Amino acid sequence: MTDPVERETTNGNRKPSATIYDIARTLGLSPSTVSRALNKPGRVNAKTEKRIRDAAADLGYRSNPMARALHTGRTRMLGLVVSDLTNPVFFSLVRGAEKACNELGYTLVFAESQESAEAESGTLDRLLPAVDGVLLAAARLSDEEITTIAGSTQVVLVNRRVDDLPAIVPEIEAGAAQAIEHLRELGHTSVAYLAGPPQSWMARVRGERLLDHAVAAGMTFAEIPSESPTREGGAAALRRVRASGATAILAYNDLMAIGLSRACREAGIDVPGDISVVGFDDIFGADFANPSITTVRSPLDQAGAEAVRLLVSMLDEEQAPPAAELTTELVVRESTGEATSSQ
Repeated sequence: MTDPVERETTNGNRKPSATIYDIARTLGLSPSTVSRALNKPGRVNAKTEKRIRDAAADLGYRSNPMARALHTGRTRMLGLVVSDLTNPVFFSLVRGAEKACNELGYTLVFAESQESAEAESGTLDRLLPAVDGVLLAAARLSDEEITTIAGSTQVVLVNRRVDDLPAIVPEIEAGAAQAIEHLRELGHTSVAYLAGPPQSWMARVRGERLLDHAVAAGMTFAEIPSESPTREGGAAALRRVRASGATAILAYNDLMAIGLSRACREAGIDVPGDISVVGFDDIFGADFANPSITTVRSPLDQAGAEAVRLLVSMLDEEQAPPAAELTTELVVRESTGEATSSQ
């Protein structure tokens, strides 16, 4: 009998893909045991699972998620939609999510909404039929739209809260309090928040927490609108920043903080000598900026991994872990300094 992986197709050029039945015959196991080992890691004896995975590799087995979905209703693919793939804030989040997917035997498919609720809706319409569930990171959709989506598929939110839907978010309170206290200790009495997109839940909550802590510390507080949550948006806000009279600026994210700092330097304004700047997230590159950015760090890789684990537990109808708030902390670098008399 010809080995299944050595059989040729009718054109004589390609070998057919091995199946779970080929693996089962090779090892003398049932196809159901092979399927569990390949599709649900940890569900069979560890030694048996290793034998099956080794045989699958030897036979050139490749999982076909669409074929598997016909039998199980599951593709073992998860969707991740982020608001802007060019924003380094999502690099660690995607990496953490990808690592957790690999550990759990899932494939991650991700797309971006380009900061547009309309684009996000269209992306989800195309993505949802192919995945078992979806992670929405910094979603720009309305609460009502997200609730509707959650009525048809499993959804976990990242950096966003909507009613009782499962979510993984940074615990904003601690980081915001540390940032305001840091500036107060440096002698600043007037601060401003360079706001993010109006449709961003995280931008609104960060602004509210900073306002609360600034007022409690006896500081004056202003909120400055911005054109976009980017370096360009931060730079474009310089005129309003100067008009605010604030001696310290807390930007919605590190990209805006970097853009504002660069614009200050080009305008002959010293950071932190003339004005202090604080960002949020601690993205890759925040410590490479000139000056390096003082920022409120969020554990983004952990957020991605925890979101995947939460979503998979929901798909398996197991007891889902509670929605998590991840600890934030202030990282002090060069962009903050003492308030001077000239300020």
